[in-house]
Amino acid sequence: MPIKNVIKKVIAKKPVVKKPVVKKSAVKKVAKKPAKKITTKTVKKAPQKKATEKDRFRALVCAPGEQCFWTTDGKVMQDLDQLQMAFGTMGDEVFLHHVTKEKNDFADWVEAVLDDAECAKALRRAKKASSARTAVIRCLRVYNI
Repeated sequence: MPIKNVIKKVIAKKPVVKKPVVKKSAVKKVAKKPAKKITTKTVKKAPQKKATEKDRFRALVCAPGEQCFWTTDGKVMQDLDQLQMAFGTMGDEVFLHHVTKEKNDFADWVEAVLDDAECAKALRRAKKASSARTAVIRCLRVYNI
C-alpha cells in the first residue's frame, strides 16, 4: 500500500469523541432507625423470712476491760449503748480526733471488738457525732436490751 492511501485512510477516519462520563449522584438511602423499645424492669423482692424471736434480737456485746474504748476526753465505753450516749455529749474536736478520712476508730472498735459489721458500716458513713449517734441508735434496735 502506498503511503498516500494510508494517510487518506487515517484522515478519513472520524475522530472518536468520547462522551464525558456523567456520574450519577448517589442518593443516600437513610435507613430508618428502629424505635427504641421502652422496657421496664421489674425487680422481684426476695421473700422475707419470718423472723423468729431468736433471729430478731441479739445479745449486746460488752467489751472486757482491756478492750474498752477510751476517748481523748477520758470517757470509757464498753458497749453500743454507752457509745451512743457518749456521741450525744461528745464535742466535735473529740469526734474528729477519732474520725478522719484515713481512719475511723469507732467503726474499727465496733467491728473488731463488739462484732457488729453492720453498725461499723453505718459509723463509717457518719461525718458528725450526731449522725454517728443516730446510726448507733438504729443498730441498737436488733439488740435485746
